[in-house]
Amino acid sequence: MKPSDRAPRSLNRRQVLVAGAAGAIAAPYLIRDAVAQGKAVNVGVIMPLSGANAQFGINSRNGVELVADEINAAGGIKALGGARINLVVADSTSNPTTAANVAQRLLTQNDVVAIIGAFASSLTIAISEVTERRGVPLFTMSFSDQITSRGFENIFQVVAKASVLGKAQFDGTVAIAATAGQKLEKVAIMYEDTAYGTSQAGGLRAGAKAAGVEVVMDDAYPLGITDVTPLINKLRSSGAQAVFPVSYLNDSLQIIRSMRQQKVTIPAIGGAAGYVIPDFEKGLGEYAEGVLSISPANYDLDPALTDRFRKRYGYFMVHEALEHAVCMDVLAQAMEKAKSTAPEALRKVLHGTRFEGGWTKAMTGGAVQFDKTGLNTLSVPVMVQWRNKELVTVWPSEYAKGKAVWTN
Repeated sequence: MKPSDRAPRSLNRRQVLVAGAAGAIAAPYLIRDAVAQGKAVNVGVIMPLSGANAQFGINSRNGVELVADEINAAGGIKALGGARINLVVADSTSNPTTAANVAQRLLTQNDVVAIIGAFASSLTIAISEVTERRGVPLFTMSFSDQITSRGFENIFQVVAKASVLGKAQFDGTVAIAATAGQKLEKVAIMYEDTAYGTSQAGGLRAGAKAAGVEVVMDDAYPLGITDVTPLINKLRSSGAQAVFPVSYLNDSLQIIRSMRQQKVTIPAIGGAAGYVIPDFEKGLGEYAEGVLSISPANYDLDPALTDRFRKRYGYFMVHEALEHAVCMDVLAQAMEKAKSTAPEALRKVLHGTRFEGGWTKAMTGGAVQFDKTGLNTLSVPVMVQWRNKELVTVWPSEYAKGKAVWTN
């Protein structure tokens, strides 16, 4: 039986397809008739909804969900006859193999027109191998340089890549320290040995080299480290004036807590990820106050948009939620411009358009424009700082909402 012979089948937009240890997900279905009739457009959302990175995945899903609901409430994709966005959400866990298997099943069984995900760079890289073979767009806010350095035509990275974030993390710190009257001469880098951590550490090294600053500690550690004491002991004896930890949540909590409990009071400048979500402050309390971090974006740059997230979900719009919201908005704009969900039509629009308005206004560039590699060339990293349980943008000056506090 051909797809056109099948009766349209309805699907709850909030249905979650959970990939377990064996990669099993819900039974497949097709909605090509529904798309043709202007009923629904399936969009895959693959995030780590369980395991160590679950909170990041939930935040990301919430951002996509908010924008999809807003689009549907405003009449859907008008160029497709008012087609509604139907999110097909799947759990990648924290396993790249599972992520790739889930992507394959969404594409073959759920007729998705594009995929959004998957926060962690290692997961996104695995998914992108699948989407590239199938010629289907993949939208992400993952950082790793590898994502857009392989010549793929169907990957779209809405944030600056990790090496750029790492260099900005360093450059912003030097500028903030100088404003406070301190010249940095010795710094420490510690990072998890993942695609995200290694790429960002490379940017930090490049920044230090360009500034003539000595890196007196440069240590990788395994994701999910159980004892950071050796790292903190080494940091204490290194003579570093500041430390750049690049880590996800559980590791970030251990590093900062151990530093402060051992009276290591030098400024800590996080690498986004674990340092810029509410759970960081909740887990550390007073130890979080004053911690700096680089971030691809921040909610205080456009409260008119991001307050809608806070009102709905009860916490500030973390950067991964914001950037995945932008992914959803850009995909919707691309479908409007292409008047199609065909991959080749979407790809042509995505590579040749400056996307403005809607949620793209919340990005530092005020818009999104992808180069031939799929990288958003308008994204500018910002430095944020924890102040009274909120993140305040403090650098660069054109985006700053407050002045950075630096402790010599």
